[in-house]
Amino acid sequence: MRSMIAFGAALAAVGLVSAAGPAAAQFSDDMIKIGVLTDMTGVFSDLAGQGSVDAARIAVEELGGRVRGKKIEVIFADHQHKADIGTSLARQWYERDGVDLIVDVPNSGIALAVQEIARKAGKLVVYSSAAVERLTQDVCSPTGLHWVYDTYSQANVLGRVLVGEGYDTWYMLVADFAFGHAMQATMEETVKAAGGKVVGSARHPLGLTDFSSFLLQARASNAKMIMLGAGGNDTVNAIKQGAEFGIFRRGQKMVFPITFAHEIYALGLPLAQGMQFIEGFYWDFDDRTRGFAKKMYDKIGRQPSSVHAGVYSATLNVLKAMDAANTDDGLKVMAQLRSMTIDDAFARNGKVLPNGRFIHDMYLVKVKTPEESKNPWDLYTITRTIPADQAFRPLADSTCPLVKK
Repeated sequence: MRSMIAFGAALAAVGLVSAAGPAAAQFSDDMIKIGVLTDMTGVFSDLAGQGSVDAARIAVEELGGRVRGKKIEVIFADHQHKADIGTSLARQWYERDGVDLIVDVPNSGIALAVQEIARKAGKLVVYSSAAVERLTQDVCSPTGLHWVYDTYSQANVLGRVLVGEGYDTWYMLVADFAFGHAMQATMEETVKAAGGKVVGSARHPLGLTDFSSFLLQARASNAKMIMLGAGGNDTVNAIKQGAEFGIFRRGQKMVFPITFAHEIYALGLPLAQGMQFIEGFYWDFDDRTRGFAKKMYDKIGRQPSSVHAGVYSATLNVLKAMDAANTDDGLKVMAQLRSMTIDDAFARNGKVLPNGRFIHDMYLVKVKTPEESKNPWDLYTITRTIPADQAFRPLADSTCPLVKK
């Protein structure tokens, strides 16, 4: 009898272990690892870079450094705008280093390559600085998320507003890589639909320092609006040189659809005043944005970009979804994210759509005059809030296979 009791107890113990086993194994490697794949030294290092790393760390700190008792680790690397380096890092992180989530990924060409690597690995990737809309269109992925903006969100409202203000002839000067091509195509579509005309275009290498020949072509076109599709330091250099070439004195204007606070700060209000663009985040919007901005300012010595805020928000909410789903499994975490309404220091009225597009309110902003500004970082006036369901491409127009299913 004693042996039968012992045998029964042993079976019960085995049953308990078997029942507990799957639950204990919900988090691979018994920890959560986040990789910030970013630009630490190149043209996007100010809008992303170390600030993106610090933003992810702030999100982890706010959750106490753990999810369901599992330690969270943040690592980072510089892809140097080289596709082979970016893809090699992504594969190594997913396949060898146990990374569960990659965030940021400035450079749309690298983002498109990482999308496929993450899909095959069944791991999560969230883009905060890549802009190419294909990430939620024809190359959408069950484990890919596009968090802050894309070419549609930046061009659709802005192009219509500017054409409506009389800027009906456009010249497109864009960087010769995936984002520049996509931005040009989307803005051309918007301008033409609004009744405007594109009178010329040119593409320049990423990281260019001398824009003189390109700006002379743009000036000679006599277009009322010159669109810059590059971002980062390229935008700052092109606008400064455009002023030197007298483009603004001729009555021509420049617009850069994807713009960040640090770029306006670098340009200065005397030069940037009156410029309009679409933003997903402004540090001085309300108490929550100011609270996050203070944490970032303490780390990087300046106000955060919308990319930094997006990395923070994406990291925070993916970790919350892991907590709610009790797993780091990519597909299960995505299902949890789609069930959540997200409202935080970055996002208002946020929701993840079936194609991986995170929609949230966006803002049409106008750069203040020097007289209107109350401090060095008092840069914008928000002139219009674009509701989440209007800011991004409607699902009815999506080419994502996940939506068709």
